[in-house]
Amino acid sequence: MGVTLALPWQDRQGRFSGLRAVVLVLLCLPLLPLLWPWATGTLGPEPIEEAMHETGRWAIRFLLLTLVVTPLGRVLAWPRLFQVRRMLGLGALAWAVLHLGLYVVEQDFVLARVVSEIAKRTYLLIGFAALCGLVVLGWTSTDGWMRRLGRGWKRLHRLVFPIAVLALLHAFIQAKSDVSQAVLLSALFLWLLGWRAVPARWQGHLGALAGLSLAAMLGAAAVEYLWYALATNLPAARVAAANLDLTFGPRPAVLAGMIGLGVVALLGVWRLVGARRAA
Repeated sequence: MGVTLALPWQDRQGRFSGLRAVVLVLLCLPLLPLLWPWATGTLGPEPIEEAMHETGRWAIRFLLLTLVVTPLGRVLAWPRLFQVRRMLGLGALAWAVLHLGLYVVEQDFVLARVVSEIAKRTYLLIGFAALCGLVVLGWTSTDGWMRRLGRGWKRLHRLVFPIAVLALLHAFIQAKSDVSQAVLLSALFLWLLGWRAVPARWQGHLGALAGLSLAAMLGAAAVEYLWYALATNLPAARVAAANLDLTFGPRPAVLAGMIGLGVVALLGVWRLVGARRAA
C-alpha cells in the first residue's frame, strides 16, 4: 500500500484548508523582500550577509510564533489553530536551514572552513546547537514518532524552550550593539513563559494578560540592561533610563509592552462583539 502525502495546504483528510494555506503564505512571504532586492541588486553591498541575517531573524520569529499557537488558540477558543503548530515549527526549521545555507555560501562552500568557524566562534556554536535541536524536533514531529515515543514525545518537544533561549542568545551576540530586534523577541518569549506559568483559570483573563504584558516589558528591559552591562562597553544605565523617554519613540521593551496591551485591548473588543452577537 502506498503512502499518500498531504500537500501543505491540505488537512489530514486531503481537503483544502484555508487556515493552512494562509500559514503557508505567511511562511513564504518574507522571501519576497529578500528575492526582489537580490534580483535587482539593491540588497546592499553585502547581499549574502544581509540575507543571512534576515533569514536568521525570521527563523527565530517563526519559532516563537510556534509557541504563540497554544495561548492564542486557548484564549480565542479556537482549537483548529493547533493544527498548524507543526507546520509553523517546520517552517522555522526551514528558515534556520536556509540561514545556515547562506553562511555556507558566504564561506565559498568550503565546508572545512565552515566547521572551523563554528567550532571557534561561540555565537556560531550556540546558533548551530539551536539548529541541531530544531532538526531533532522537526524529525520527530510526525505522527509515527509520536506513537513510538509515547509520553516521552512531549518531554522531548519541551526542548523547544531551551532551543529558543539559544536562538535568542545567538541573536544578541550577532547583533552586538543594536539589539532592538532581539529585545523585542525576548519580550515575546518572556510573555510566553509567563503565560504558561500562571494557573490555567487565569490564562484567558484580560487582567492577567495585561499584567503579563507589563511583566514582559520589565523583563525585556532588564535583559537589555544586563546585555549592555555585561557584554558591551556602552552605558547600560543610560540605555535603561531611555525607556522613560519617548521623545524619539519607544525603546524595544516599551514597544513590546505597548503591543502586548494593544493585543489585550483587541481581545477585549473581540469578546465584547462576540457577547453582543450571542445575546
